[in-house]
Amino acid sequence: MTMLEKLMPKSDDFFSDFEAQAATVVEGAKLLKLLLEDFTDVPRKCQAIKDVEHKADDITHRAFARLHTQFITPFDRAEIHRLLSRIDDVLDLADAAAERLGLYDIDQVLPEARDLAAVLVAQALKMEEAVKGLRNMKRDPGTILEACKEMNVLENQADHLTRTTMAKLFKRGNDPLTVIKWKEIIDLIETATDRAEDVANVIEGVVLEHA
Repeated sequence: MTMLEKLMPKSDDFFSDFEAQAATVVEGAKLLKLLLEDFTDVPRKCQAIKDVEHKADDITHRAFARLHTQFITPFDRAEIHRLLSRIDDVLDLADAAAERLGLYDIDQVLPEARDLAAVLVAQALKMEEAVKGLRNMKRDPGTILEACKEMNVLENQADHLTRTTMAKLFKRGNDPLTVIKWKEIIDLIETATDRAEDVANVIEGVVLEHA
């Protein structure tokens, strides 16, 4: 193998990274939703999410290393970096929400938090669909763009749900400490949906430029 061949990536390397990352986001989002639906054995469930987050970090770090050592990439280097970072952010935020649920002595789950986690799961599944499409984006860009559109719609749903959830939280007459705890948890999940929308925007830009 020549030096040039060693420096050239396999055609599937970066796409495999994106797909592996997206799969961990789906896994972590589903675990967060499960935690909120069945709030028992909390430390073990939080650790399971943390384990997935660590696995995702390993994938991301390997991908960044490849990005800095290979000369030829499937699309713009800055776009690859941005996509890797935004996908990683989604799971980091879901993990942060789970961590708070484990640390804050939560006795009873806010029902709306389950709904917000369900939106995140739906977004993660659409993200995985869009990411898988990148490998053959020239063949079927429409399917990728439709998945990105649906991710944006879901983010709007998350925004609305967050606003109504916080309004209910204040109106229910909860003690201030409970309000503070849940506001932080809800904000973290909602921000995860924002980062998922960022993923959709990056993918959409890549497809429109390269497909």
